[in-house]
Amino acid sequence: MADGSEAKRVDGHSALVPRMEVPGPLADVAPLELTGAVLRAAFERDPEPAFILDPLSGRVLRLNRAALRLFRLAEVGAAGCMIDQLYRDARGTLHVFTEEAMDRGHAYTRELSVSGADGKPLRLEHRAIAVAFQGEPCLYVGITDLKALARRTVDDEANTYHRRGLDEWRRAERYFRELERENRLILAAAGEGIYGVNAHGITTFVNPAAARMLEYDPSELVGKAMHGAIHHHKPDGSHYPEEECPIYNAFRQGTVKRVDDEVFWTKSGRTIRVEYTSTPIVDSGAYVGAVIIFRDITERKRNEERLTATLEENARLRERLEQENAYLQEEIRSHSNHATIKGQSGAVDKLLQQIDLVAPTDANVLITGESGTGKELVAHAIHHASARRDRPLIRVNCAAIPRDLFESEFFGHAKGAFTGALRDRVGRFELADGGTIFLDEVGEIPLDQQSKLLRVLQERCVERVGEGRSRPVDVRVIAATNRDLKREAAEGRFREDLYFRLNVFPIECTPLRERPSDIPGLAAHFLDLSCARLNVPKPQLTKAHVEALKSYGWPGNARELQNVVERAAILSRNGVLRFDLPGLGGQAESPPAAEPVPERVLTAGEMARLERDNIRRALDACGGRVSGRGGAAEMLDMKPTTLYSRLKALGI
Repeated sequence: MADGSEAKRVDGHSALVPRMEVPGPLADVAPLELTGAVLRAAFERDPEPAFILDPLSGRVLRLNRAALRLFRLAEVGAAGCMIDQLYRDARGTLHVFTEEAMDRGHAYTRELSVSGADGKPLRLEHRAIAVAFQGEPCLYVGITDLKALARRTVDDEANTYHRRGLDEWRRAERYFRELERENRLILAAAGEGIYGVNAHGITTFVNPAAARMLEYDPSELVGKAMHGAIHHHKPDGSHYPEEECPIYNAFRQGTVKRVDDEVFWTKSGRTIRVEYTSTPIVDSGAYVGAVIIFRDITERKRNEERLTATLEENARLRERLEQENAYLQEEIRSHSNHATIKGQSGAVDKLLQQIDLVAPTDANVLITGESGTGKELVAHAIHHASARRDRPLIRVNCAAIPRDLFESEFFGHAKGAFTGALRDRVGRFELADGGTIFLDEVGEIPLDQQSKLLRVLQERCVERVGEGRSRPVDVRVIAATNRDLKREAAEGRFREDLYFRLNVFPIECTPLRERPSDIPGLAAHFLDLSCARLNVPKPQLTKAHVEALKSYGWPGNARELQNVVERAAILSRNGVLRFDLPGLGGQAESPPAAEPVPERVLTAGEMARLERDNIRRALDACGGRVSGRGGAAEMLDMKPTTLYSRLKALGI
C-alpha cells in the first residue's frame, strides 16, 4: 500500500496494521500472542485504575497496579475478591451499571465512589466494556479520576493559550472583559440590593437596587465604611458596635451570616427593615471581604404584623364566642324551669310595669328581695325586653367567686399573669360587651374588691390581670341581692358610692307569702314542668291542696314552692298528691304516720340518713343556698367549708 501498511485479517476482520520491524526475541512471536502480551503489559502499567469483573458471580478476576493503589489492596490475594468488597453499600448501583454494560456493550456511571487516603470520597467516572472470554461474559472496568482529569484539562488549556501567543491572550482578555460587563449588567438588573466590602469594611461596589433602596448615589458609598453609613444604629436607636456587626463577622469568622430582620439606615435618616446574607469572599485561602445581598422587607413585615394582629383579634373573638357558648350552655342547663313571670296579684302587675318602664333604657337596675322570689327571672325579663336582647346576658354569682379570683373572673387575665394562667382569659365583663351583666348576690362582693368594680362602672373600661392596656366595654348592669344594701352601706360593709351607682332604678320582688293569690297558678305551672321532666303521670291539684299551700309561710318563696311541688310529684301514687310541709294538717292527703320507733342505738347508716335528711331540709328552706347570710350553713350552725365537705361525703 502507498503508506507502507499492508492489509491483514485479524480474527476475521480487516485492519490496517503498520509494518514494523520487531527486534530481538519478539520477532519470532505470533501476532496474536504479541497482541496479548502488549495488552497485558498496558493493562498493568495503565495509570488509570482498571479491573476485570465476572458479572455473573461478582468476582474480580484481575486488578491492575493503579486499581490496587486506589482500593489500597495488596497484590497477593487481590484477584478473586468480590466486587462488594470494593464498593460497599452500592449493590443497587453496581447492578444497574453491569446490566447496562451487558445489554448495550458498554456503560458509564459517576455514582460509584471510593474513599481517598484522607477518607473523603473521590469524584470518579467508571466505564465498563462487555467482552467474552472462552464463551463466558466478562467486563473490563476502567476508572477515571475526574479531579485529575479536570487538572489535565486546565493544564492543556493553559498550554494551548501559551502556544497561541499574545493574540489568544488578547482574545481571552476581551472575553473576560465582556464577562465582567455581563456580570455588571446582571448586578444592575437584580432586584435585590447587592454590595461588597473588603477586609477593612470599606464598600467596593454597590448595585443600582441597593443604591435606590438606601437613597444614596453609588459614588457616595464606594470607598467608605459600610457599617458607619447604613448600619450604625439598631432598630431601637441604640448604637450598633462594629464588632457586633454580622456583616463584618462574616469575613472575620469565615462563616455565612444570615439575618432575618434588622434595619438599614437610608441617607435621609429613615430606617428600612431588611433581611440579608453576608458571604465571605475567599482568595488563596484568605478572607478578603464579603458580598452582602439584602431585601427590603418593610412592607412585608408591616403586613405580617397586621396579619398577626388580625389573627390575635380573631383568636380573642373566637375565645370570646367559645366562652359565650359555654356560658350559654351552662345557663340553659342551670336555668330555672319557669321561663316567664307567673302571677295575677297586684304585686306582680306592679313588677311587670316597672320592667316595661326600665327595659328600653340602659339604666342600671338593683333588684332586691328574699331568696327565691325570682330576682333572676326579673333580670332575664329586663334584658329580653331591651335593645340588647341580641347580645348575651352574662350571669355572675358573686357569692361563689373566691376572693383571690375576683379580678380574673370579672375582668379576665393575660397568659402568665399568675400560676395556672396558661392562656389569655376573657372576663365576664368582656363577654357581656354590648349586652347585659347580671351580678347576682352583689352584696357578697368583698369590700376591698368593690372599688375595682366601681371603677369599671364609672370608666366603662376593663384591664385584664397582668396586662397593661384598658379595653372599652359597653355593658348594662343589673344587680340583685337579698340584703339591705342601704343599711349595709350605712354600717360600712358596702361602699355607698357603689350602692348609688347600682341603685339607679330599684325593683323589689315581693315575697310569696304576701301574694297568696299567685300560689295556685305557680303550683299548677310547677306541677306541669315537674311531671314533664320526670316523665311521671300528672296528678290532680285539688282545691284542698291549694288551700293547704296558701296556709304555709313559704320562707323559701317560689323556689321552695317549686321544690315542694316537684317532691310531691315524685311521691304521688295513683294520681294522688302528697305534700310534705309542716303545718298542713288534714287539708291535704299525706302518707300514714309511721309507727313510733322504739328508743335504741342507731347504726352508722341510719345516722348518715338522718344527717342527709336534715341537711336537705335546711337546703330546701334556704332555697339551695349553702354559704352567706341566710344560707344552710348558718341555719345548721356550721362553717360553709364543713358543710361543703358533708355534702360531698353524703352525695348530696
